[in-house]
Amino acid sequence: MRAPGAGRTAVWRWCARHLQLLPVLLLAGGALLDYSTTPHFSAEALYAAAPMTAAALLSLRATVLAGIGACAVDIALLAHFGFLGGSGGRSELATVATVSVFAVVVNRLMYHGDVRLQSARRVALAVQDAVLPRPPASIGPLRIAVRYQSAVAEAQIGGDLYGVQDTPYGVRCLIGDVRGKGMGAVKAVDVALGVFREAADDEPALARVAARLERALRREADRQAGPEQNERFVTGVLAEIPPSGGELRLINRGHPAPLLLRDGRVRGVEPSEPALPLALAQLGTGEERIDAVPFPPGTTLLLYTDGLTEARNRDGAFYDPVSRLTGRDFPGPDALLDALLADVGHHTGGRITDDMALLAVTHGGGRPSRP
Repeated sequence: MRAPGAGRTAVWRWCARHLQLLPVLLLAGGALLDYSTTPHFSAEALYAAAPMTAAALLSLRATVLAGIGACAVDIALLAHFGFLGGSGGRSELATVATVSVFAVVVNRLMYHGDVRLQSARRVALAVQDAVLPRPPASIGPLRIAVRYQSAVAEAQIGGDLYGVQDTPYGVRCLIGDVRGKGMGAVKAVDVALGVFREAADDEPALARVAARLERALRREADRQAGPEQNERFVTGVLAEIPPSGGELRLINRGHPAPLLLRDGRVRGVEPSEPALPLALAQLGTGEERIDAVPFPPGTTLLLYTDGLTEARNRDGAFYDPVSRLTGRDFPGPDALLDALLADVGHHTGGRITDDMALLAVTHGGGRPSRP
């Protein structure tokens, strides 16, 4: 049975692949309409639309050719009906020619704007890669994969983060999402990862790692002026796989629930008690809550930011990783994340509006960390 909306998606994909033919179709349709109707009817609007469409979709050369083609078709039809020498015919031809020249200008403006956007995007991604180094592909029997999907609609640096650290107390992971974007978010990411790497090696208790992250991010937020002082918080999940390897310990600070995948089954690990994001602990009460769940061999832990669950399709429906991954098996974390990104792209039609960080850890059996 086909999924709802699959037919519409296929139509949109076909249209996207053949958009480059639109200027030709406009010219051909205009000429046919002009030729088959009364002499006093003009398809001038279609002739003018062809070079403007080419300006938005195609190269400079194609835009110039579309403009020349529009003028040529208009001249041919005006001559056929005997209007070429009249004032009305000259006025129509001048309009089509003017729009064609303007289309060339628009094409150049769009090209240079796209060049600037791509340049800014490359700089943003370079900074992102420097701040978020890729973790090792494996630590003992644990296989690890990460992906970072940037939003294509903007050139700002996002605030999603991930980290994996092999420590004397087991393998510890962090995924988080800083509120906001730009250099302020990058500073918070840098602070969070630096403190996580140090505290993960130093602190025997996972709750102490969370406490050090809380203090550092609170200090960073206090340096902000105005309302940003209480708005620069970080949602995050800390995960720990101890040396024994059969258990997973989690601290969730206002972040989307991690997922556990095993034998085609997917379940979310919701926190037993809700907690405020990092840097906002002063607004709440109570001690850090650690949730422990079984993590036997063959299980995969999936950590992600809200760019995954807030991805929408054209009907406004959010992406649901639980239902989309249930019943599917993956040979490893890399295959899981590749399939997940492809499925999100299919769900949204390629329209990514928010950055997305993904971290998957598969337990292959044995002891996951050094003794």
